Amino acid sequence: MLAADTLPFLRAWIAAPLRVAAVAPSGAALAELITSEISGRTGHVLELGPGTGAFTRALLARGVPEGNLTLVEFGADFARMLCSRFPGARILCIDASRLSRENLPVVAGAAVSGLPLLSMTQRKVIRILRGVFRNLGPGGALYQFTYGPRCPVPEPILARLGLKAVRIGGTFANLPPAAVYRITRRKILQPLPPQTRSVSDAV
Repeated sequence: MLAADTLPFLRAWIAAPLRVAAVAPSGAALAELITSEISGRTGHVLELGPGTGAFTRALLARGVPEGNLTLVEFGADFARMLCSRFPGARILCIDASRLSRENLPVVAGAAVSGLPLLSMTQRKVIRILRGVFRNLGPGGALYQFTYGPRCPVPEPILARLGLKAVRIGGTFANLPPAAVYRITRRKILQPLPPQTRSVSDAV
């Protein structure tokens, strides 16, 4: 966590504690974990709720070019800070639940979310997930962190949207301790082709 992140974070928390829903900016250990499966070969990356840019810096350290980043940040103060810190990235100052209405010029290979899904209604979570996967390629994954003991997206919602979640790890070095889940589309099993009759069957 950068010292320069603390004051803007506290201002945002005081103004809207439920929207920020954290007691401190995300730390280096969590940023390293949530970006661990992403690299410069991933292609375009969508980041939701980047805040002060802790995950953004980790993505750049992983080799993701700044021009391959689209940062979706609703907080105007955070958005201005991100524009200053990452001038090569695309900054969208919108609510992430409106993402499905945006026509992004590229298809993302991955998405990273710092959004507090546990503090949101299920309807809003569904809108966010639909917007994310509308902009993700066929093999794309959403990486979501949580302070809770299980995936912040309930199984009924995952099943409804044709998604699945896998825990990729946790860290006690973050304040508070956090875990990261990889959310992807479920594989649809193709029906087996009709069995052809063998010579013996025909006799």
